[in-house]
Amino acid sequence: MFETIVNSPMFGLSLCVGVYLLSKWIQRKTKWAIANPVLLGAAFVIAVLSIFKLDYEQFNIGAKVINWMLGPVTALLALGIYNQRKILKEYFIPVVVGCLAGAATSIFSILGLCRLFEVDKAVAAAMVPKSCTTPIAIAIAEAHGGVAAIAATCVAVAGITGVVCAPLFAKWFSIKDPVAQGLATGACSHALGTTKAREMGELQGAMSSIAIGICGMISVVISLFITV
Repeated sequence: MFETIVNSPMFGLSLCVGVYLLSKWIQRKTKWAIANPVLLGAAFVIAVLSIFKLDYEQFNIGAKVINWMLGPVTALLALGIYNQRKILKEYFIPVVVGCLAGAATSIFSILGLCRLFEVDKAVAAAMVPKSCTTPIAIAIAEAHGGVAAIAATCVAVAGITGVVCAPLFAKWFSIKDPVAQGLATGACSHALGTTKAREMGELQGAMSSIAIGICGMISVVISLFITV
């Protein structure tokens, strides 16, 4: 019976959905910034696979369905920019310059550090797009021979860091402009950071949403001209 369940394509999908809902419930109850559903969900999946000694390939049969959904999700980024078009027109120059600076700094700082510490090329390629949203990051990583799983992990770490640190950095560096707060958060910490930006204010959330899509597009263009 147990073997039948774990070998079912629905097992991986059900496990992902189940641990995510559990993680969301824990986040609502604790209200801790570190209790992020992505972080907790990944920890729960690892724990289940380890405790029951389940093969990753068995789990990934169903989990691939979620990966397949990343493509349509990428297209929805355009909808987010369109919905915020009035704000984008008002702050067009700061948005473009800020997103260009954020995307370029993220990519080239990672490249520099990876070369300094002689990181394996496959790992370096996976780390380069860590500030992009997951579907874009995986596409960039795979185009340069990177490992998709490592890329997704780096994206999650960058997002969780933004959730925890964005308000603190804004306070420490006296960044009071809501446009700057939102752009910086979205450029560095994509969708996860945007959840925190929305808590900081409506304008911050809107600017962070815009930054996700624009930084993603800029990162794709930059990635065409770099060698990992």
